[in-house]
Amino acid sequence: METISLLESRRVVLGVTGGIAAYKVCALASRLTQAGAEVDVVLTEAATRFVAPLTFEALTGRPAYVSMWHTAAEGLPTHIAHVGLAHAADLMVVAPATANTMAKLARGLADNLLSTLALAAQCPLLLAPAMDVGMWCHPATQANVARLRERGVAFAGPARGRMASGLEGEGRLVEADQLLGHVRHVLGAGGPLAGRHVVVSAGPTREPLDPVRFLSNASSGRQGFALAQAAIDRGARVTLVAGPTHLKTPVGADRIDVTTVGEMEDAVLEASVRADALLMAAAVGDYAPEEVAPEKLKKGPHAMVVRLMRTADVLAAVAASRAESGRPRVVVGFAAETEDLVENARAKLEAKNLDLIVANDVTAPDAGFGAETNRVVLLGREPIPGPAEEPEPTALPLMTKLAVAERVLDRVQDLLQASDG
Repeated sequence: METISLLESRRVVLGVTGGIAAYKVCALASRLTQAGAEVDVVLTEAATRFVAPLTFEALTGRPAYVSMWHTAAEGLPTHIAHVGLAHAADLMVVAPATANTMAKLARGLADNLLSTLALAAQCPLLLAPAMDVGMWCHPATQANVARLRERGVAFAGPARGRMASGLEGEGRLVEADQLLGHVRHVLGAGGPLAGRHVVVSAGPTREPLDPVRFLSNASSGRQGFALAQAAIDRGARVTLVAGPTHLKTPVGADRIDVTTVGEMEDAVLEASVRADALLMAAAVGDYAPEEVAPEKLKKGPHAMVVRLMRTADVLAAVAASRAESGRPRVVVGFAAETEDLVENARAKLEAKNLDLIVANDVTAPDAGFGAETNRVVLLGREPIPGPAEEPEPTALPLMTKLAVAERVLDRVQDLLQASDG
């Protein structure tokens, strides 16, 4: 797992309570640590019946705390654990959060290290409930949840599924990947793009030929989804317009699923009319069959000729709308090319009135469609003043698509700040 800039050197207190789902939190502790966070694990006595503190110490490389009388590790503001940990933390996560612990937190009880920490902490608090369906649905638990929400406590889940009891329903701990997404969403709030609305398009489009066949492309949507996540990490409100893809929605994104170019155009125009920035990363098809067969086309003895027509030009429609409303204030396009990369990208930059274009050679085996890495060139209209100012064009080395997204968002931030005047 790569380092996540939002989490690098951030201090996260991970509280673990006495539920069977405690074993699943080991994966979260490991992923937070690999992402660059400093993770201090605090277990209740009941939690140690499910997972030993040594397990978390091995995963995080830091002491795990159980007793109220535990002395804090070096590097904290004070040797008193519940004070030092609380004041150093950027975020406190409780996972699993049992009904008993949530009841304590709702009433401000402080009878163990974890609940005392929650009272002393000045950072955001994120709870990931896990309990049997009857306990979660009980009016007392729901009243405690409502009280905690009123205080600004964030919740991740619970999810629906099979319980340890064998029953089905709502009450499962969310999986580690989703919980990590909630951590990023909470930590990112108040970031440099807080108060901004960013629209991202991602994935391919499909144009039907008959009820079972279509014209499409090899886009996986990974770069667009990485852009959406990077914008969320910076505090933006994100609308993600996604073509057909199996990728999971980043926590915090408002996802709109589309299939055809026409649907993509409608969704992008509607979402971006009041947006601050549009990142048009979707691989929008250029052609569609002139006629769609009502029934499946059968194989015949002769070759088949399919007449194609041009599809809508989504970026041209955005440019026309932008000329009237002034929104989006920043538009970023993407150019997937197989030849004359910079020349073709520059022509698209000018023709579509873009502020920035991200170009890549999709014939490269380690970049472009389907790959987890990318190698891109950034072209803007002019060098942008600010920390990210670089000569044009800027050729980035091979990097993960999340790292590419971070560099693109650096430029978007600078463009928005410049437009603020």
